[in-house]
Amino acid sequence: MNKERIPSVNAGALSSVGRSRPRQRTSDRVYEELASAIRDVRLPPGASLSETDLAEQLHVSRTPLREAIARLVETGLVSVVPQVGTRVELIRLHDVEQARFVRENLESAAFETACEKPERDVSGLRALLAEQRRYFDVHDVDGFFAADEALHAQIFDISGYPGAWQVMQPMKMHLDRLRRLSLPDPDTVLGLIDEHTAIVDALEAGDVLGGRAHIRRHARRVLDNGPALQAQYPSYFTE
Repeated sequence: MNKERIPSVNAGALSSVGRSRPRQRTSDRVYEELASAIRDVRLPPGASLSETDLAEQLHVSRTPLREAIARLVETGLVSVVPQVGTRVELIRLHDVEQARFVRENLESAAFETACEKPERDVSGLRALLAEQRRYFDVHDVDGFFAADEALHAQIFDISGYPGAWQVMQPMKMHLDRLRRLSLPDPDTVLGLIDEHTAIVDALEAGDVLGGRAHIRRHARRVLDNGPALQAQYPSYFTE
C-alpha cells in the first residue's frame, strides 16, 4: 500500500530568532516565527516537525521551543502524537468557517463603531490600498498579504478597539492559511483590492449597511475558494 508523502520542510523556511528582540521571551519569539511560518505555508500542512531541526534553524534551545509548540497545539495548528511525532495540522474547512464567523462579526462591529466617529481619517487606509496595488504589480505576495492585514487592523484602530484584532489572531490563522494559498491567483488579488476599496469608501461615507455587506462578502470569499484549493492541494486538507 502506498503511503502519502509527508510534506517536507525547506531548510530556509524559518528565520533565526535566538538574538532578535532581546526584551521579548524566547518562547514568544519562537511561537511568533513558527505561527507565521504555518500561516504563510512555509511550514505546509502535514509537515513533520523535528525538534532538533527546528532548534538548529531557530538557534534556540529545546525548552522555549517546546513551550512554543505547546501553544501551537492549543490553537489547533500543531499536533503531538506520542511515539509518532509532531506535525503541522492539516486544514479543516470547519475550523476555517469558525474563524470566518468570528472575523466577520468582529470586523462588522468594529466597522460600525468606526463609522460613529465624527472624524474618520481614512488617509492611512488609502495609502495601504495604494501599497496593495504596487505589490500586485510586482507580484509580491508577502508584501500584499502584509498590507492586507494592516488595512483590516487599521479599521479596528479607528474603531478604538485594536485589542479585538489581536484577540482573534490565533483562531484567524486557520482562515489565513487558506487565504495564503489563494493569493498567487491574480484574479483573486484584484478582487480583494476591489473589496478593500469598497470597504474604505463605505467607511469614509459612514455607510454602515453598505460597509457591513462588503465585509460579509469579503470575509466569505475564501470559503468560496475552498473547494478549488482543496482539489489543487488535496494533501493539505482533512475532513
